[in-house]
Amino acid sequence: MSAPESLHLVVGEEELLVERAVRAALEAARKADSNADLTRVQVTDLTPPELAELVSPSLFAEGRVIVLQNAQEIGKEIADAVVSYAKAPADGITLVVVHTGGGRSKAAKDLPGQLKKAGAVVIECPKVTKPGDREAFVRNEVRQAGGKIDPEAVATLIDAVGTNLRELAAAASQLVSDTDGKVTVDEIRRYHQGKAEVTGFAVAEKAVTGDRAGAMEALRWAMQLGVPHVLVADALADAVRTVARVSAVGRADPFSLAGPLGMPPWKIKKAQAQARGWDQSGLADAMQVVAGLNADVKGVAADADYALERAVLKIVAAHGRR
Repeated sequence: MSAPESLHLVVGEEELLVERAVRAALEAARKADSNADLTRVQVTDLTPPELAELVSPSLFAEGRVIVLQNAQEIGKEIADAVVSYAKAPADGITLVVVHTGGGRSKAAKDLPGQLKKAGAVVIECPKVTKPGDREAFVRNEVRQAGGKIDPEAVATLIDAVGTNLRELAAAASQLVSDTDGKVTVDEIRRYHQGKAEVTGFAVAEKAVTGDRAGAMEALRWAMQLGVPHVLVADALADAVRTVARVSAVGRADPFSLAGPLGMPPWKIKKAQAQARGWDQSGLADAMQVVAGLNADVKGVAADADYALERAVLKIVAAHGRR
């Protein structure tokens, strides 16, 4: 069996695609060594000696996948150490460098180019913002799951689920498994008629309209039925950011705003209605809440259920503070 690629550069800001790229690197490593483990490290928490220890071959030649996260924040010293290692990687080690593609420092901006020169496998994970790209994502998800879907059904699925890639991917996979593989408009409507009350977007829509009781009830149902914390957090973040973006451009025609905002008109129209109870101060506070929640549900908070409840209540409180 061929050895896995030793150096991966994952570039972009679409979290679902980034996670899949990391998972693919781990799966490749485990084909060569079923016991290969995964270690994630923030580059800002890393020193050159610690990096050297992480990438040193194990005494028993065990496979390892080391993920350096947020490499767009890397400093010169550790960047030099990463590039130096990349030029002569160790056997049995897979190094995955995750970078948004931006960066403030010269070292951070130069790192992707230097890793490419060192022979890194590059995986592009750009943010999916254009309606056409989102539709292509849904078609591909259905195809990968072994199903088929026509253009009208693609649009219906996005209307029903929203723009979050995690939820779109989960819905596409579920629909293919629950049907004969042909995903139709009728199947989507039948499926989501019974599921709408427990999606993350149901919680988010109640929260951004200031419906405290409705949001908390939807959240309790979602938690009882096992909706992943990260999906609810993503939906809250998407709802708050959408309201903030639409609010900033005023009450223009949704169809004329669709191009500049990269959103479908129906979503803009909905956000315009939701924006009525918000002012800029409240939106700024809500943006801070969802930014912190993202980290909380990914392991920072001791209790993810409590973190979600607290975030929903803070968003509701920020709404309507005029």
